[in-house]
Amino acid sequence: MLWVDPQRNEGVPTRVESLGAPISSHNETGRLVLIDVVPQLTADTLAEGVAELSRRDPHLAAVVARHGAPPLWDRPPGFETLVQIILEQQVSLASGRAAYMRLEKVAGAVSPERIARLDDAALQGAGLTRQKASYVRGLAQAIVAGEFDPDGLIDLDDEGARAALIKLRGVGAWTADIYLLMALGRSDIWPSGDLALVAAIREVKRMRSIPSPDRLGRITRAWRPWRAVAARVLWHHYLSTPRPRLKVSDVKPSSRRTAAQSRRPAPTGRRSASRSRKPSRASAAAALSRRAARKPRGGRRPG
Repeated sequence: MLWVDPQRNEGVPTRVESLGAPISSHNETGRLVLIDVVPQLTADTLAEGVAELSRRDPHLAAVVARHGAPPLWDRPPGFETLVQIILEQQVSLASGRAAYMRLEKVAGAVSPERIARLDDAALQGAGLTRQKASYVRGLAQAIVAGEFDPDGLIDLDDEGARAALIKLRGVGAWTADIYLLMALGRSDIWPSGDLALVAAIREVKRMRSIPSPDRLGRITRAWRPWRAVAARVLWHHYLSTPRPRLKVSDVKPSSRRTAAQSRRPAPTGRRSASRSRKPSRASAAAALSRRAARKPRGGRRPG
């Protein structure tokens, strides 16, 4: 939360411990205003956010009624969680976890000191791509050198913490938002680049097409200051909904394996049925030739 000094008109970051208590501040005109403070997400505040969103949005209320309240899905803050999120970029969660376990086996422990000492061969031997290996080692070296302190993010507001994370090589907006949402428990974070959330919104809102960024912005702004709770509700929907795996033939049938369908409709009715039983010209000619072969062609008939 940001206190505004009415004399200097500058923001001074502060931490508020009281649960849901309004605080007083001054806006840019120096006028005293009240701001609702949403505390760090816990099991209790998550339940509060789910109840509030269910009152506001009937589509989210339907998800909660169908699947129940979402899990908190929290992670411990620190270097290890940041490494996990980097390894989960553009891959499945299972692949990210497997890569982390291999890295832990190679390094002995996922700590800044141990990871900073590993070379490219060791990191790539753990299954990391060259790019992610440089990201993970660069993060470890920045912490060892004192250039970045994960613990210091706790005292920053959302924008300040996001900016500090994005300065790191390999940490983009999605990685920073996921860390703020899960590790720091910030309640009003929305990871805009998360494709599962976009798909879930389309399904829950029953949209015919993928919503545009502008429309997504209008939808998510209505969930403030509980956007991180809304994200959990939508992830809960996405993970709880069965999703069949499509085969290649289901996506694009092969002309070599699939016969082309006739454009002529199937015959119906008695007349069509009688026509379908009528022999073709080729079959009639073949039958006539067989009868001619059995009949004598000349001379007298046998007496």
